[in-house]
Order: sequence, then structure tokens, then C-alpha cells
Amino acid sequence: MLSGAARTSLIRATTRSLPGLGHRLIQGVRILAADATHAKVAHDGEISTKPVRDVHLCARWQQHLIPRWDTLCANLTLEYPGVAARLLLVIEHVRKVTAPARKTKAKHAPQAPPFPLPGWHTAASCRAMAHPFLAQDFLISWSKLATSHIEADISRALDNAAQAVEAVATTAREKLSFASTVLALEDATRELNHAWGKVEHLNSVCNTPAFRESYSRMLPRVSAFSTSVTLNPRLWGTLKAFADTPEAAALSGTARRMLDETLADFAENGAELQGQDRTRLEQINASLATLTQKYSENVLDATNAWTKTVTDPALLNGLPPNALAAANTTHSENTQSEKQPAWRFTLHAPSITPVLQYANSEAFRRECWEALARVGADAPWDNTEIAWQILKLRQEKARLLGKNCFADHTTARRMVRTSANALRFTEDMHQRISTHFARETAELEAFRATHTGLNGHLAPWETAYWAEKQRREKYDLDHEALRPYLPIGGVIDGMFALFGKLFGIRITQRDITHTDPTTHVTTTRHATAAQRSDNEPVEVWHPEVNFYEVHDTAKGHHLGSFYTDWHPRATKRGGAWMNFLHTGHRLNDGTSTPHLGLMCGNFTPGIAGAEPLLSHDEALTIFHEFGHLLHHILSEVPYESLAGTRVAWDFVELPSQLLENWCWQRESLALFARHHLTHQPIPDNLLGKLIRAANYRAATATMRQLALGKLDLELHTHLEQLQGCDLDTLWNDTFASYQPPLAAPVPSIARRFTHIFGEPTGYAAGYYSYKWAEVLEADVFTRFQKEGLFNETTGRELREKILSKGNAEAPEKLFHDFMGRAPDPEALLRREGLT
Repeated sequence: MLSGAARTSLIRATTRSLPGLGHRLIQGVRILAADATHAKVAHDGEISTKPVRDVHLCARWQQHLIPRWDTLCANLTLEYPGVAARLLLVIEHVRKVTAPARKTKAKHAPQAPPFPLPGWHTAASCRAMAHPFLAQDFLISWSKLATSHIEADISRALDNAAQAVEAVATTAREKLSFASTVLALEDATRELNHAWGKVEHLNSVCNTPAFRESYSRMLPRVSAFSTSVTLNPRLWGTLKAFADTPEAAALSGTARRMLDETLADFAENGAELQGQDRTRLEQINASLATLTQKYSENVLDATNAWTKTVTDPALLNGLPPNALAAANTTHSENTQSEKQPAWRFTLHAPSITPVLQYANSEAFRRECWEALARVGADAPWDNTEIAWQILKLRQEKARLLGKNCFADHTTARRMVRTSANALRFTEDMHQRISTHFARETAELEAFRATHTGLNGHLAPWETAYWAEKQRREKYDLDHEALRPYLPIGGVIDGMFALFGKLFGIRITQRDITHTDPTTHVTTTRHATAAQRSDNEPVEVWHPEVNFYEVHDTAKGHHLGSFYTDWHPRATKRGGAWMNFLHTGHRLNDGTSTPHLGLMCGNFTPGIAGAEPLLSHDEALTIFHEFGHLLHHILSEVPYESLAGTRVAWDFVELPSQLLENWCWQRESLALFARHHLTHQPIPDNLLGKLIRAANYRAATATMRQLALGKLDLELHTHLEQLQGCDLDTLWNDTFASYQPPLAAPVPSIARRFTHIFGEPTGYAAGYYSYKWAEVLEADVFTRFQKEGLFNETTGRELREKILSKGNAEAPEKLFHDFMGRAPDPEALLRREGLT
């Protein structure tokens, strides 16, 4: 309850001069909190809305404050989470109080604006203000997603989801329908999924200590809730009861697929478990969520902990100018003085990869390689025991769910079907390329011997260095010579134009704004892409992030939008990935609401503000992630759970790896590979060298992928035999035939293998899928080779039959629909010259 003094102070604080109005409002809130003898203010900022009798002041408040509420709330909610939404209730009361004044047109009462004001006088708007992670706006207000909101917002989302799930679980039998069960269940967790998706994304790109702390506190609760849904016996009973109805029996097409996949999800996640088994599975899932998060944090922290500052230029001989410029810290605050040049190196890929590939100093290469190899292996970030704990929990989980091993559990609903088939696929490909692999290894050893007189195996810090020298000599190809032709903006513009025409879409870039979380200063950056949008700027989470919109060329409607974030920083996890933040749904007119996704990477940044120049590998990665993104953006599936990339894990890499092919074709490279200064295409002689070198050491690259897949499968298939063994011995001895013989042992990658240990499931027992899907995409690409790289009919067919379908049909059928036959297992080996 507000006293007269407190109420008057608040109103006056909010109606003073407009400069600093947000600060005045905060002052008013402080007065409210201080006036404890007269004002009843709960610990969470809840304010009683006792009738306000000063109509004149109320009207002034309404006139000055409400129209500017948007600009105030970002600052207010950072300092007083929860108070802003309560104040909206007061404003709503002000509106009611001033209604008589508007009717009588009081002499001193300014005319009030029309009500309700857009977006602010609804229960939803109050929730969004108090709980910004729960906002359902398509465009996300990243500056409002403060760390302080995570626990309150996700707690509320969990409560809301629990109530909604309970409503589905208790649906009366006479009211069972597809809408009241399957669709209602999908709706029940949508708010939580969207909110937690924002949290998880920020954890990947803005991993500050405070954010990590809040995230880690909520992660077990979210995991526990997710487990509780599929282990809810009443909910399971309701779904099964509906499945036995005539309506369910009559379902067909995507609706039938949705029901079947929902039932399979529940069964796969333990819906049939009882008593202690059910309780134990809940405990296992919670532990896996915590352990895999800790594993990822250890990898990130160990990566960030190591730096190497070089002041002796002699150590840098051989490094390309781009790498030297990126490492040069002479004029930065990290160096002692301008008189002593210094170069700083880290374990992030853009920094360390050139060292391992080009530095003539073996001592320097060795130091960097050993630091990278020890990530996750040394205290305080040692992941050894954590990895074994994760494996044991996964094995126990599989047994509870009736499977012999975790790999059988994860592969049951994938194309490969069983762990035995996955291992057979891996081992068969290993056998097929072993001769090529041994020849490539011997050739590299002989090459090194010719140039140094040293015979025998290479050390692990020598392989990339000598392989690069061999490539240069064999093909006269210097990969660094390609960088000037791969400016990131040109590559992306060209990629958009290429696939825009192929798939019938138009991609435009929008201006962006970013609000600094410390100073709260907002800056605007204009779009630089060839195709720009005239729409208002979009807020982003970091000033380097870009934002794009995708429209259908023929129909003109908005298919989706996406963010890109391409460069490394200490608070961002390594690697490259695509993710989604919102999945659209089908409308009555046959169109769909737009999708929202993102692409992230860790590429070489620009030097001194210049545009970043990509390596060819980095360009490949952008095309790869764009394939994933299109799989999401072009989805036309009416149900979120089946849309986009939510497909069988060994099918999901098909679109991404397929798009990489256009980075190797002369005709397509001419479209996007242009010199950053002259805009000339790659010279024919350089382009020819690149294409001729496409399969250089192809067997070695394939064997590396097979080795990782084999390690993954063995750990998740034969844990009893391997448990407790030394991880380094396992990697160097047991998998010796999958690796080149080296002069020094290599620490096991299992301690930093976030693909399989960084999530409760993720790529666990699924890393084989990269090669599996590569076989599929190599086969699919043969149609474009035969029918034309830019054949729009073929491109539209790919969009219609694969990219738009998500998980609406089995992947085997989707592949057959496009190719007219089953996959050709030889397609990949033929493309790489390994038949």
C-alpha cells in the first residue's frame, strides 16, 4: 500500500525533465522502498495499487512516463528486477483513475493517450517486463536478458510448464484428442524451451563467471523437469489412451508421424520404468547435465588459461603476414612498450593453427602443440575422471532402458539402427582406405627425410607443418594466397546469392544495435551486405553480430531470420555451430510464421579494423553451417517437434556437408571468391591448384574422422572392457591402425572431446554420423554434377523433398524421394579418389 508521501514522490520523480527520466524513475522506486512506515513493498518489489486520488498528477505521469516506458525499462530492470512489472500495474490503475478526467476534460488535465498502449497494458507485457527471458517477441531484446533474471525467469517457466503438463496428464478420457494431448503437450513446454534456449545460447557466447553461476544453478532443475515429463505415469497413460482411440487410428501423414514420434520419445526416455528404476533415471539425468556442463567449462577455461607472448622475431619465421598481424600486440595495452615488439598467441584456432602449419621453429610449434594437447588433461581442469563418470552413467542409463550399451540406446531410432551397424560402417571404411592412408603417411615421412635427412616417424607437432610444405611442393599451392580472395563479406554475399537463386529465396541484412552491459550505451552499426533491408535496426548480443532476413522469392513472405557471430573471444566457446531460437508454425492460409536461427564460428578476425580474410577451410565452415541453417529456415513442417534440424542424428549433417561442395567448384567459386581490393576472381592458375589439391591427403583426413568415431563407439559400446584403462594408452595403442605412427605419444582427445562429452547426449555414440552423412551428401551432389551446379529445378526439388521436410518422414524415404533410389556407398570414396 502506498502512502500519500511515497506516491507523490514517485509521481513527481517521473514527471520531471525528460533528460535523465530513467534515473528519476529509479529514484522514485528508492523512495518507495525507503518509505517503509507508510508503503507496503514486498521483498520482490511488489507494490500495492491503492487508489491514487491526485488525478492531475496521475495524468501528468501518464502523459510523460507511459509513452517513454520502453526506453526506461532496460535500465530499470537491470537494477530492480521485478519492480518494473509491478509499476505497470500502477500505471494501469492510473489509466482507470484518469478516465473520469478525460470524460470531464478537466482544465488542467492533459489529454491522455489512447489505451491500451501497444504491448504494455496486458498480463503478458507485465510478465515480459518482469521476466524478459519469457518474452515471446520474435526479435529478442538481448540487453534485457540480464544474468539477474535467469533464476526467476526459468523458475517461473518451470512452474508454468509443470502446470500445463499436469493439465494434459489429467485430461478427461472423453475429451482425448490429438489437440488436447499431443499438441497440448508440445504447447506446454514451449515457453520453457524458448526461454532456456536463450540462456543456453548466452552461455555459449557470453560465458561470464556470474552467468555461469546462475546457469549452473538452474541446469539441474531444467534437466530434472525434462526427465519428469517423460517419466510422468499419468501423462504416459493419457498419451497411450489417446493412441488407442479411433481418432488416433485415423491419423495420417505428418500428424501420424507426430504421434508415433511422441510415443517413441517417451518410451526411449523411460516412460515404462517404475519405482526405484524411475527414481534412478532421474538422478542419472541430473548428474549427466551437471557433469557435461563441468566438462565443457573445463575445456573453455583451460583453453583461455594459456597464452604465449613472443618477443623474439626469429621464432616467427615462416608465419604468414595475416597470422603475424593478428598476433601483433605492440600497440595494445598488453605489451610493455612500443619499443619492444610482441606477438601474443592463444589456443583458439585462428591463433594456433598457423603456428602448427607454418612456423619454422620446431621448439615453438612443440610448445604450442603440447599446450593444445593438454587441454582438459591438467589440474584444475582435468576431465579424466569426469569423462569416466559420464560414460558410467550413460551405460547405467542404457541398462535401465533395456539396452546393452549406450550406443544401442542412441542408435535405435537413427538410420544406422544399432551400434553394431555403426561399428561395421566405421570398420569397413577403415579397411577400404587403409592402403591409401599408409601410402600418404609413408610419402610424408619420405618428404621430410628428403628435406632434412631425418628418417622415421614424424612428431605430432611436425605433421601439419610438413604436410603444408608437401602440398606446396606437390601442387604449388599456398593456401594463404587464397585469403585475399575470401573476404568474409564477399564470401557471405556470394553464398547468399548462389543458394538464394538455387533454392528460391532472398536474403537481406538489417542494421543492428548493441547495448553495452556495463555502460548501457547503445551503438548502431549499418548493414554492409549487397542486399540490405530498410527495416528498423535489430538488437544483438555483441557488437560484431549481424542479422539477416530470408524471404521466399516467389511468394514474398518472410521465411525466417538469423544472427551470425563469427570471431573468437574469451567468453565464447570454441568451434562452429548452428542453433535455433524460434521455430515457426503453420497458419490457416498455408503460410508459416518465420523461424529464427543463428550461426557461430571462431574465424580469423580482421586486422586493425580491416575486413577479415578467410582461409578456404573457414569458408567451407560457413557454407557448412549455412546448410544447417537452411534446414531450419526452410522447414515447412506444421509441428515444432518435427521441424527443421530435429531429424535423425546421422541424417542431420547431410544439408551442411552438401553445401561444402560448392566451395570446390570452379563455376561457383567465381561467384563468391573475389579479391577484397580489386574484386577480381581467383586467377585460373591458383584456382586450378586448389581444385587439383582437393583430395590431398584425403585418406588421412578421413581416417582422422574414423578414429574419432571409433573411439566414441568403443567407449559407448564396450565400456566394461575399457573401464579404468589409461586414456592415453587407449588412444595411442588400441586405435593405432586409425592413426599415423608418430615419434611421440599423443594425449587422448577424450579429455577435450566436447562433441561427445559436452552434453548429456549430443554426438555421444553419434560421431560416426559425420562420415555416414558424408556418404549421403556425396551421393546427393552427383545430381547437381549431372544436372548443373545452378540448376534451379534441382535446387527447388532439394528444398521441397529434404530441406523443408524436417522429420515429417523417415530419412530413408526423404533420400529416396530425392534420388529415386537407396544411397550409393561408393559415392564418397569415388569423390575423394579412394576407390
